[in-house]
Amino acid sequence: MELPEVEVMRRDLEKEVVGKRIKQAEVRPHRNAMRIIRRHARRREFSDRLAGRKITRVDRKGKYLLLFLDGAEVLVVHFGMSGQLLRGTKRQAVPVHTHVVMDFVQGGDLRYVDARTFGEMFVSSTDDLGKVRELDHIAIDPLEDTFTWQEFSRELGRRAAKLKPLLMDQKFVSGLGNIYSDEVLFAAGLRYDRMSETLSSQEVRRLYRAMREVVQDAIRFRGTTLDDEAYVDLFGKPGEFQSELKVYGRKGLACRRCRTPIDSVKIAGRNSYFCPQCQS
Repeated sequence: MELPEVEVMRRDLEKEVVGKRIKQAEVRPHRNAMRIIRRHARRREFSDRLAGRKITRVDRKGKYLLLFLDGAEVLVVHFGMSGQLLRGTKRQAVPVHTHVVMDFVQGGDLRYVDARTFGEMFVSSTDDLGKVRELDHIAIDPLEDTFTWQEFSRELGRRAAKLKPLLMDQKFVSGLGNIYSDEVLFAAGLRYDRMSETLSSQEVRRLYRAMREVVQDAIRFRGTTLDDEAYVDLFGKPGEFQSELKVYGRKGLACRRCRTPIDSVKIAGRNSYFCPQCQS
């Protein structure tokens, strides 16, 4: 799950669970469930810190969701590769890989599902949130109002790296991943192997604008769901941005802009897609 999908989830949670009080939180008796709450020593410790708490707001920091609770506590959620949050009711069967279920006083529940268990959930006090190393080193966020093209230009100038790996680097920019970095580079008309310090001012502006527009479009279409259906929204529905992809997964198909066949290369073991004609 990348930044657009996490932001879709944040917006849905904001509408669905803010103001609701957690009646109880169950860590399911799967042997892998403790991997999800690995920062807590015991299931009971995690559950007790959530029981009786009201969710007051939902924020996002990079690809982390922050569910703020009354009592100065925060439930932090990171989805990893296959994590999902699903809204449910008692009438609906609990999915096989559900590790945490939070029941609400007002009815219904919230389920954390994760087949690969690379994601995690943990409760922190608001005072200790700044001590969480992963949250303290969040990179540029394409959705932040404070993110300007001048700042982006300075950050690019500090590095001498190929654009594709750089855009995938979570220490440089949050949440583009393999799919969105390809789409951003196509929208900006730049090749995957262009060196960051060689970009002209005009090219930097194109790249900056492409980052913001691709991410915003992906959110508008409620994220990207590929064939593995690793991502579904809060209500279990797949996203729709996959039908809007211009280059990702389209090797051999005609470029939607110039009709040249889309090509691909392997970068760090991942397929990277581009148009040989439109990107330079």
